[in-house]
Amino acid sequence: MLRSILTFSALLIAAAPAAASSYSAKLAAPASQRIIGPDIVWNCDNAACQGATDESRPAVICQSLARSAGKLDGFLANGRAFTPAELDKCNAVAKVQTGQAIAAK
Repeated sequence: MLRSILTFSALLIAAAPAAASSYSAKLAAPASQRIIGPDIVWNCDNAACQGATDESRPAVICQSLARSAGKLDGFLANGRAFTPAELDKCNAVAKVQTGQAIAAK
């Protein structure tokens, strides 16, 4: 009997869809818009954006937002803040905001 219950429980867990990961970002420049990315829809208000997706690659999600919205001042994936190095890598693909000069390399 116990074996049947455990087997049934395991099947239910395996059949359940994966929970969506939650993401939030702080933008360097305010934006009040909805940004539709390849794997996520961002709802932005002022300098904050939130979204959720089943995509499990936070770096890709971060770069997707940076390409659309510009430089990010912060990024959280399931409540874990990106390190400064991770955020720098994300911002490397950020679009240049109007009025910003491109820094010489």
